[in-house]
Amino acid sequence: MISALNRLEDGTLELTITIPQERIKQSYQQALQNLSEKITLKGFRKGKAPLKIVEEKLGKQEIYEETLKEILPNVYLESVKKHNLKPVVNPQIAVVSLEENKDWQIKATTCELPKVELGDYKEAVKKTLSSEKIWVPGKDKQAPQENENQRLEKIFQALLESVKIKIPAILLEDEVNRMLSRLIDQTARLGLTVEQYLASVNKTNEQIKKEYQQQAEQTLKLELILSQIAEVEKVEVKDEEVNKMIEAIPDQDLKKSFDSQEQKAYVRQLLRKRQVIDNLSKL
Repeated sequence: MISALNRLEDGTLELTITIPQERIKQSYQQALQNLSEKITLKGFRKGKAPLKIVEEKLGKQEIYEETLKEILPNVYLESVKKHNLKPVVNPQIAVVSLEENKDWQIKATTCELPKVELGDYKEAVKKTLSSEKIWVPGKDKQAPQENENQRLEKIFQALLESVKIKIPAILLEDEVNRMLSRLIDQTARLGLTVEQYLASVNKTNEQIKKEYQQQAEQTLKLELILSQIAEVEKVEVKDEEVNKMIEAIPDQDLKKSFDSQEQKAYVRQLLRKRQVIDNLSKL
């Protein structure tokens, strides 16, 4: 296997992978064997038909499709390992060439976490907070909450404007697709199609996708920035803090779902981000 890596300006990674004929033939035979075990042909018990007859019955097109399923995950992982990559999204696979009796070529597109250049982020946050108005107690009961929300908005805006970070197109697309999937689920629960929902809010598919792209880019940037600050500032969350937050969940069934290490890691991440935000608020 031969693979070439191309890093695009936005951080997107393109892997062009060439698969030699010999390996294709081996995978083809394995795919044919797998299919033969599932098919039932007249005159033979299931899985007992000769491979030549199975091949003639199914046709090479179907077997090649199975061959791709067999070979793609392996060559992709080998290529990732070869180039010491740490992908954070599932790859988009495009076929470049699948000619019979020749080497095959595919292109896998993915990305790693983008580089975050924090710069003097503390000074940027201090500068934006120094301009906020002083709240006088007793004048407006809603002022404290509004002031806190405004303060957070100022902090986030200062980080977005001062920190250098480029979001790879494939990572942005992945997040937008997740948002669209949630929209489909939400509208389905309401007994609506997405088209009906969009018509009710007077928006088009293009408009909602553009809105989601803007939201996704801002969300991804903030998440990565806060995570990088936590790394730089060595923000740690103790196990006791994680357990305390889980214990505070009133719903017992929901609480049990946080027993796994994955869910505890998620809670730890939330608490870590909260601590970073609290530290920024005190600048």
